[in-house]
Amino acid sequence: MPEPICIAVLPGDGVGPEVTAEAVACLEVVALEFFHEFEFHEHLIGGAALDVVGVPLPEATLKACQESRAVFLGAVGSPKHDHQPAHLRPESGLLALRAALGVFANLRPVRVDDALIDASPLKASIVRGTDLLIVRELAGGLYFGEPRSLTKTRGVNTMAYTDGEVERVARVAFKLAKGRRRKVTSVDKANVLESSRLWRSVVDRVAKDYPEVKLDHQYVDSCAMALVTRPATFDVLLTENLFGDILSDEAAVLPGSLGLLPSASLGGTVDLYEPVHGSAPDIAGRGIANPVGAILSAALLLRYTLGLETEARLLEEAVRGVLAEGCGTPDLQGARIPVGTTELGNRIRRRFTELAWSGASLECVASAK
Repeated sequence: MPEPICIAVLPGDGVGPEVTAEAVACLEVVALEFFHEFEFHEHLIGGAALDVVGVPLPEATLKACQESRAVFLGAVGSPKHDHQPAHLRPESGLLALRAALGVFANLRPVRVDDALIDASPLKASIVRGTDLLIVRELAGGLYFGEPRSLTKTRGVNTMAYTDGEVERVARVAFKLAKGRRRKVTSVDKANVLESSRLWRSVVDRVAKDYPEVKLDHQYVDSCAMALVTRPATFDVLLTENLFGDILSDEAAVLPGSLGLLPSASLGGTVDLYEPVHGSAPDIAGRGIANPVGAILSAALLLRYTLGLETEARLLEEAVRGVLAEGCGTPDLQGARIPVGTTELGNRIRRRFTELAWSGASLECVASAK
């Protein structure tokens, strides 16, 4: 018998525990239908950890994450801790976890299915056909650069990159583009930033190893406009840390809700998965948080860490099927069948089971080959 697959679960703050519970329940159904054995172990992070042990990333949590096959995170952030110094804010726990795991490539897919066109605030003619992947560098840039300092009159952050840091994330983007529509758009601000000039030169060099992939460069401000005027023209967007953080949140307007978007952080010793949305303390505990971003993050875990492509595709198809029926939490404008967090999760799990038993799994196997 193979060893159980150990997954560290960090529910975190706000709506994190609610959406994480739905994603874990989906993985349990996947295990049941496809005869896998997953073990889930919950640990504290963020504000929840501060409340109990006084630090945002306890040693016990970090050790458990490092000993797992993958880490699944809900969300971090709590208004009650906003007054804390930077190293004791909930978000610092997530940054420290990413650094400790060594992840450096953050994948954020954005897709607009026909069923969600009416949920977007943009015209259908603009968002129809959108299927893009943001590859965000996660370990460098302003969030980690030194020196950094803060006084009453001056704040300093440093944006710094080495050629090796740029090359490794660029290769991830080009490899993924080979399996998609073979186009990479590299985002920078090379007209004013030296770090961006390095970024652009390294990406140009890496592109020579992938002649089948088309490369173009775009300034971040121009890209921000293009994302909401012609999003369907993008395939893979390669960005540095801060630019990727901003652009991926902007991209959430395309399907109509931040709650729909998943993410995967890869390249280190252990992969990390989390929905793109934050802790949303204003709706925490009300049972209306959108679990789709978390559930789709679970699908990414199946694909990238466990290599279970059929299971991943079926879970994604289950999500699309339920959304196509008109089901949605309150953040999805125009949902014909308003449901809460748990009910949406239940419907997705029922659809997954139906697909698994209907022969759709065989179709997914064929399409994956």
